[in-house]
Amino acid sequence: MTATQGDLASLSRYIFTAPSWYASVTFSLFIAAFAGVAAFDSRFVLEDAWQGVFFIGIPTVIASAVTPWVDSRLGGQLTPNRASLLALVCELLVVVVLVLAGIVAMFSATFGQRFVFNALFAALAAVFALRLLVVMAVSTRSPLRASVAASIQTVAAAALLFVYSGTARFLEVGGPILQSYLSRTEQAPPELQVVGPVDFPLLAVMCVLYAAAAYGFVAVIDRPWKQSMGISVLDFLRGFVGHIAEGTRELEDFFEQIGEKAVVPVTVLSFRTDAGEKARFVLPMIHPGPMGEIGGGNLPPRVAADAEGLAFPPHATAGHDFNLVTSREVDTIIDAANRAYDAIEYHDDATRSLRTSHGEVQLLGQAFGDDAFMTATYSPNFADDVEYAVGLSAQAEARQGGLENVMLADAHNCNNGLAGEDLGHVVPGSKRSFDMIEAAREAGSQLADGSRQPLRLGVAWDRTRWEPLDGIGPLGVRVAVVEADDQRTAYVLVDGNNMEPGLRDRIVGAIEAEHADLAEVMTTDTHIVNTVEATNQVGQSIDHDELLAVIEDLVGAATDDLEPVEAGMATERAEVTVFGNDRTEALASHANAMVQMGGALAAAFVAAVAAVSMLLFFVT
Repeated sequence: MTATQGDLASLSRYIFTAPSWYASVTFSLFIAAFAGVAAFDSRFVLEDAWQGVFFIGIPTVIASAVTPWVDSRLGGQLTPNRASLLALVCELLVVVVLVLAGIVAMFSATFGQRFVFNALFAALAAVFALRLLVVMAVSTRSPLRASVAASIQTVAAAALLFVYSGTARFLEVGGPILQSYLSRTEQAPPELQVVGPVDFPLLAVMCVLYAAAAYGFVAVIDRPWKQSMGISVLDFLRGFVGHIAEGTRELEDFFEQIGEKAVVPVTVLSFRTDAGEKARFVLPMIHPGPMGEIGGGNLPPRVAADAEGLAFPPHATAGHDFNLVTSREVDTIIDAANRAYDAIEYHDDATRSLRTSHGEVQLLGQAFGDDAFMTATYSPNFADDVEYAVGLSAQAEARQGGLENVMLADAHNCNNGLAGEDLGHVVPGSKRSFDMIEAAREAGSQLADGSRQPLRLGVAWDRTRWEPLDGIGPLGVRVAVVEADDQRTAYVLVDGNNMEPGLRDRIVGAIEAEHADLAEVMTTDTHIVNTVEATNQVGQSIDHDELLAVIEDLVGAATDDLEPVEAGMATERAEVTVFGNDRTEALASHANAMVQMGGALAAAFVAAVAAVSMLLFFVT
């Protein structure tokens, strides 16, 4: 993940799950009652509270109940929870404006009750504009359709003001019966009688003005997205908010618009006994992102659920450009893994494991028959994803010595989060990429010539008590101990996204000192742990000593589980839709630019419409 992509992912901290509609409605009525007590001055406090509920809370309740129904009829997707939360936010906006206007009127002889109601009408117009923005972003892009649902709260409040302010008495419409329904001043607070007929056309004009400003704001923000990527920012916002706040799949629909077809190798290393499969390493060359369970974010648990033996899905040599666009693409990966599994030819021997190094990279490798498993780390230096082309080149170089299949995993086990300018990406043409290629070539040559000895394997795993917020996914910690020619090699897989600096070295040192001859600790790079935190590495939120204790216990249990096995490897190819070359970076850059510039642009629009509103009030 680059710094730009990290900035994009970190935006998720501003998104939260929408509360249930009844919680939002209840809170809105409480706020309305409190505002009524502060605003009105009748003989009884309960009467003031009721008037607040009636004149402030009822429009909120109407908007909460009617908006989802109207929006769905117009092809939108606004849920009751989102609609109620939006209505509550708009009510708070009105209350805040009224409170501020009341304070100004209280301490200034220039401003009086008229100023307070002018502020109220400005707030109702702002409510319409805010609702229009949100409905367009979350539900539908059409401004005309969105304006129908967006106007409900403002129209409901204006209708109550029209009836209970007695405005109808100034209009010669209807007879006594109609007047009795449209003019109910005797049942309203006397403060409302300052409202007159001219206020409602003025409110309509302000609503049009504010809506035009909101639409103009969206058009300006949207223009770079459409010109460079051919997509709308509203589609991205709708999907992003829907995924984080409601757990919807709308974001995947957006990603499908920008995706590209790619062919990726899917390699399976299986260990079996007479009783059946004991363990399965599965390595598709895709990236398990972008976040949460979107795209390939849930790949590790899907692999584990499909395997007969204990599944090990380490991180492949692929970056965010190889994120799957939808979770449906995971099915294609699983199908390819099953085809590879069915094509495996097993052998009962293996080489001793070895560690090669070149420049910054260290590579641990071991051959099983004519195939080999390798995992590379740049620890103690910081590193993140290894690009797809680098991994393919390293595998090809490793096969030059005579190996048939090579599974090359990125251990992904030492990084400093998003600190610094260089986040450690291993890209084609870099010195680090050639370090990996040379280390793979050397390991492949030695493993191809190494003697094969009878093979034994033991496995163990612990779900652990930690959760994704702690940086640990549902697969917990998994350990495989391989024994060949009296040498034991421990492969540790933690279901997390990279590791805090120094933790990998400490774990490997402890295992090699007490339990095995060689060891490596890997992470799955699961993005389930990155729904809220852009960086949530293993060891960032949990105690290092506790994790080390869990791993050492599992290595001991896996050692006790050692038994003769056969091993085999096969590779199949899968055609999937991924983000595509440079699309992730372009998307992140556009989103970050929108956030950085959007605040200043929004402030400019607000200042402009506020100035025009004041001019309208003075003219009328």
